[in-house]
Amino acid sequence: MRVPKTYVRRLLTGTAVMLLVLAGAPAALTQSEATATAAVATADKAVTHAENDRVPQGASWTQHYFPSSDGSEVELHADVLLPEGLSTGEQVPVILSVGAYFGHSGQQALENHAHTGPSNRFNDLIEGTDLFNRGYALVMVDLRGFGGSTGCLDFMGPGEQADVKAAIDWAASQPWSTGAVGMYGKSYDAITGLVGNNLDQDALKAVVAQAPIWDLHRSVWSNGVSRSTIVDVSRTYNEIAILPQLPDDDERYRTNAAYEQVNPLCLPLNSLGYQDADPGSEFWQFRNLAERAKGTDTPILFTQGFLDWKAEAEAVEEFLGNHQGPQRGWLGPWEHYRGNDRTADGKLEMGREGWFDEVISFYDQHLKGIKPTVDYPAYVVQDSTGTWRAQDTWPVVEYAATIALGGGSYLDDGLHAEAAAGAPNRFLVWSEPLGQPARITGTPQVSLSVEGYGNVMVELYDVAPDGSAVAFNRQVAMVKPGTTSFDLRSTDWMLQAGHALVVEIGTIQPSLAPDNDWIDTPSFETITVSDAQLELVLDDPANDTVIPGDRAPWLDIYRQGYTEQLSPGAPSFTLPTEDR
Repeated sequence: MRVPKTYVRRLLTGTAVMLLVLAGAPAALTQSEATATAAVATADKAVTHAENDRVPQGASWTQHYFPSSDGSEVELHADVLLPEGLSTGEQVPVILSVGAYFGHSGQQALENHAHTGPSNRFNDLIEGTDLFNRGYALVMVDLRGFGGSTGCLDFMGPGEQADVKAAIDWAASQPWSTGAVGMYGKSYDAITGLVGNNLDQDALKAVVAQAPIWDLHRSVWSNGVSRSTIVDVSRTYNEIAILPQLPDDDERYRTNAAYEQVNPLCLPLNSLGYQDADPGSEFWQFRNLAERAKGTDTPILFTQGFLDWKAEAEAVEEFLGNHQGPQRGWLGPWEHYRGNDRTADGKLEMGREGWFDEVISFYDQHLKGIKPTVDYPAYVVQDSTGTWRAQDTWPVVEYAATIALGGGSYLDDGLHAEAAAGAPNRFLVWSEPLGQPARITGTPQVSLSVEGYGNVMVELYDVAPDGSAVAFNRQVAMVKPGTTSFDLRSTDWMLQAGHALVVEIGTIQPSLAPDNDWIDTPSFETITVSDAQLELVLDDPANDTVIPGDRAPWLDIYRQGYTEQLSPGAPSFTLPTEDR
């Protein structure tokens, strides 16, 4: 069952870290001196694995500096890995990643490297695709404020978007480059791939984005309610920006890395923008990557976990609708993983083999013009049963429903609701048990007519005949007198025959952080809801094209953590599964 949780300690901890940063007290962030010597690359001096064991085998490493594209004085740093032995004048296509995690001393914290060298962040890509033997370069560019680049952090703002543009242009124009660029990343450096798509540059031929955030405002604010990410995100990247780099890095790199020390306003200014609650503000509109994808056409291969709480399934459907180019996706009930990630006992976190085979085929097709030898489905989707299917689009809309939920009232007290049906801080609306299975897919939407001021949480439950209920979708919003409408998170959840869909409307209850991390300020008013409506897209599982694949391990972990008992309620609506 859900466990009450408060975020006061987390917020205080975040504040304390920020104060230490501003005070210039890096006691917990010191780096032991490098104890070994190894060759350090320059633009003109390439270094191989034999000379520096941090260079991947089969590659030669060089370092480069170039300006951002916004006319500022920001200087960007790039680590370049070319196939070892590449002849003068020979050219290869470029796999480019632009992000925050390529600092030589560590990705997100100090990694106690004995000496400097290129980041190992995507060594799995190198090994999994045999990248250099297949004739590709890998270029890793530090965004402003990170690694060997100067400038103040600007999370996907005009500055960082200028950096992405500069990185694409630079990678395409090098003498060893064919001019064809593909972007690759996970999380932060997957978001920069979306930015690359939105820039609509001819040199960018393909984007592979694992677990990106599609609209940055929604990762910090949920319809007016702030999340712990309002503190955690800026704090995390401020800490990465001030990581000390290694003593044997070249002087230019170390000087650039210390940019925040001589520009102390960088870190607090980075935190300031997150406080803006208005999604229509200039700050957030620039970072609404789903909206800015309108009319773009770069081929994209992406992953999305429906149970990912770091990069929620929010605005993904909007991005795909606005994007006009080829689209491929792996979607399912997992957390914040790469396509190749495995559990400690070797199980694939997504449950499906072949991530790197598909990635390299995707790049071969779009960067080299090589026709794929495998007919990969456009979308491969795992639903809540753990079964995989292939389809041409996502979501598949076989029938839709606008469900009248009626009304009720609740006390906006921010407290945990007991399982009893009569809890004063929520009310439940039950469906009739389903006569046959139905899959809820896409992005559910809710509309509420409200009297009173406060907050609301809307939660969807899959309830078995014995009353065991799994909460599989939730969203919150600030409410005031009038009509409030908002999206829930995108989903792909199967309701089995005999199960009921239950909709909870009530206060924002404290719970486990992966379940919710909203910073709730309850109004302690009684909120009256009338004319509540839920819009759903449903897909008939009888029409599935089933494909091989195992169950994502996270699905069972999630079910164990987020199942509770609900007392039966009187049904008030029927899902349209009988008469299609």
